[in-house]
Amino acid sequence: MRISELSRRSGVPVATIKYYLREELLPAGVATSATQAEYDEHHLRRLRLARALIAVRGLSVSTTREVLRALDEHSTDLHLLFGLALGAVSTDEPDSPSDRPQEPTPADELISALGWEISEKAPTRTTVTDTLRTLRDLGLPADWQTLVPYARLAERTAELDLAQLEDTEDPLERVERAVLLTILLEPVLLALRRMAQENESAKRHPRP
Repeated sequence: MRISELSRRSGVPVATIKYYLREELLPAGVATSATQAEYDEHHLRRLRLARALIAVRGLSVSTTREVLRALDEHSTDLHLLFGLALGAVSTDEPDSPSDRPQEPTPADELISALGWEISEKAPTRTTVTDTLRTLRDLGLPADWQTLVPYARLAERTAELDLAQLEDTEDPLERVERAVLLTILLEPVLLALRRMAQENESAKRHPRP
């Protein structure tokens, strides 16, 4: 397809596509003349993923380039592709043994109790530990056990998320969908929690 068709099918302006090509977010098309090139379905999928990483996940162009390069290097490892695209794992080298904390953190204990497989460099580990520390500092009796029932609900949500990716074999399309579902549905999930809290309050505390 020509760049105009690529733009039409992706919804990305031609000027943006040319910028992505200059920034090496997209591979060059097959030249058909000095000023023309042809693009294929792979370009379309990669373009949509680049747009999702930048416009939806909010990554910079340079970080998106790093993520896309890492995706190319690990194109057969779908689990790692999801982690790289969603920020669950880093494009850097894995931690060395000396980098790991000497004492288990609350996040470590929670993950162990749940039997989950979570990257050592996942930023969510720090989020869990720091949040529990803040809750305790504010006088709330919260520890990692407090989070277990919430984690089980999150586990079911993750099952629903990934089940929606099973109807395509294209890894780039799966990763793009994972980014869109994760980022765009998060405000909805928070809204549903608030609505459920309001409903539960109404049942527990009926108005006179």
